[in-house]
Amino acid sequence: MQSDSTKDYDESVNGSETENLNGEIGKHAVNISETGSNAAGNAEVPKAGTGHTSGEIKQEVTVPDFEAGQILLIDKPLRWTSFDVVKKIRNTIRTKKVGHAGTLDPLATGLLILCTGKFTKQIESLMGQAKVYTGEIKLGFTTPSFDAESDEEFAGETSHISPDMLEAAAVKFRGDIMQVPPLYSAIRIDGKRGYELARRGKDAEMVARPVTMYEFEITEVEMPFVRFRIKCSKGTYIRSIANDFGAELGCGGYLTALRRTHIGDYNVDDAWQVSDFVSAYGRKPKTEAGTGSNGESIDKVNKPGNDFRHIKRT
Repeated sequence: MQSDSTKDYDESVNGSETENLNGEIGKHAVNISETGSNAAGNAEVPKAGTGHTSGEIKQEVTVPDFEAGQILLIDKPLRWTSFDVVKKIRNTIRTKKVGHAGTLDPLATGLLILCTGKFTKQIESLMGQAKVYTGEIKLGFTTPSFDAESDEEFAGETSHISPDMLEAAAVKFRGDIMQVPPLYSAIRIDGKRGYELARRGKDAEMVARPVTMYEFEITEVEMPFVRFRIKCSKGTYIRSIANDFGAELGCGGYLTALRRTHIGDYNVDDAWQVSDFVSAYGRKPKTEAGTGSNGESIDKVNKPGNDFRHIKRT
């Protein structure tokens, strides 16, 4: 696992904002035909699961113009490749031009940003924002892929490792560092992807490259598992950090879990679950009471006339 993928690799984003009903700058807009209001008389839309029924709120949902361009926040499911998500969303919104702005490994979950229609031209400019990950490293063992995709092998004892030793090792990975990417990556070597060579049992020399670790925090220790939070630059392989961290401690280590929580100012808490997005936009363009045809709540829709660029889920 990385900030990329062993099967479907790459990197990240920033994006645009739209006016909300209060005239403020926000990241979603709604078209409401009948709704409640707050003390200031401004319309309010309940969040999913707040208990409102179709008799209380009637909300007209207008499908955004995906061809014109949208930025979508998706919470990638475990074991899905980034392309699996792209394909699912592309089929759901019936738009050919859909791309992601930063790959996640199949064994990672979390924030994946998709661009549709004309906004796919912005992918390159959106990539490069700092990313935040939480995850877990298992010490005492290593794997060829640096994560749980391949079988683990015993590498060293961990009983002597103290919290001070963990912190001392983490310090060495903060700031600007030179990182050797894993062979299990999409980096091309003599015209072949690294992971293609690795799966054929072939070896190759990987060239170190500069990356920046803005933050590397040890959040919890339950030996042999060490949990962390990392904020890093584009191109950082978290799998390599796990492998190198274990090597620094002299016991080996590999990545057992990874979740991307932020890309720039974007937060996975605002992202759609794939199933919810499909329910919202994969069926009828209009519904009421903020519910889809399957009864699930739909809260993030387009307000006609807005410069609607960013769809997120709450």
